[in-house]
Amino acid sequence: MRSTPSPVKTLAQRRGLEVFQPATLRAPEALGRLRDARADAMVVAAYGLLLPPEVLGAAAHGAINIHASLLPRWRGAAPIQRALLAGERETGVSIMQMDAGLDTGPVFAQRRLPIEADDDAGTLHDKLAELGAEALVEVLPSIANGTARPTPQAADGATYARKVEKPETQLRWERPAAELERAVRAFRPSPGAQAQLADQPTKIWRARVAQGDGAPGTVLESAQVLLVACGRDALAITELQPAGGRRMSVGEFLRGRRVAPGTRLA
Repeated sequence: MRSTPSPVKTLAQRRGLEVFQPATLRAPEALGRLRDARADAMVVAAYGLLLPPEVLGAAAHGAINIHASLLPRWRGAAPIQRALLAGERETGVSIMQMDAGLDTGPVFAQRRLPIEADDDAGTLHDKLAELGAEALVEVLPSIANGTARPTPQAADGATYARKVEKPETQLRWERPAAELERAVRAFRPSPGAQAQLADQPTKIWRARVAQGDGAPGTVLESAQVLLVACGRDALAITELQPAGGRRMSVGEFLRGRRVAPGTRLA
C-alpha cells in the first residue's frame, strides 16, 4: 500500500535519464519542458487521458501512440479486457499518429496476436507490450526519414473499450458460463471477478466451463471444485480468494470450510 515508481521510471533513473512527472500536461511549465526538449517524436503508451492539442504538436513528428488493439476496434481505456469479454480470438497492437480524438488517428502499422484459451488480461498485456515495442522500433526510422505513410482508420467497425467499473466485475449467474469464464480471465490479475459466498465477498481467480444444470448461482458440487449453475451450463471454480484471505485452490478452501451442494452464490 505504498506509492512505488513504475518500471519505466526505475529504468530511467538507473540509466541516469531525467524523469519529469507533471501533475497535469495543461500546466505552462509542463508544455514548456516538452517544447524545450526539442524531441523528434513523443511516444505515448498506456496514458489514460486525451493530450491537449499543444502537447500533440510539441515534438517535430508529433505524438506516436502504442495502442493495444487492432484499431478502429476497441478505442479507449480497456482494450485488452474488452477483447477478452467479447470472446474474440485475435487482438494486436496499433502504432498510430495521435490526433485530437480518442484513438482516432491514422495508423502506421499493426501487429496481430491470437488470443489463447488460457490468456488473461495479464498475459495479454505482457505479450502486447513486447509486440508493441518491436513494432514501434520498426516504425520510428520511417517516421524520422519521412517515408512513413499512416493509413486513416476505417469509418466502419469502430468500437469503444470503456474503463472497467467495479459493478461489472460482479459475476451474474444468470449469464452463460462461457461469458463468466471470460470475465474471470478479463479481470485477472486486477481487479478480480467478484461473487458473494455465504454473504461474504469472494474473488474468483480461475474457473472453467463445465456441464451442469440448476438454478443460477446454485452450488451443484463441492469436492475438488465448486461447480456453480449458470444461465447456461455451469462454472467450475478452481481458485478463489475469500474476504480478508489469500488466493488459494478451491480444494484448500474446502478443507477449511464446508460449502454444501444447494448453497446459493450471489
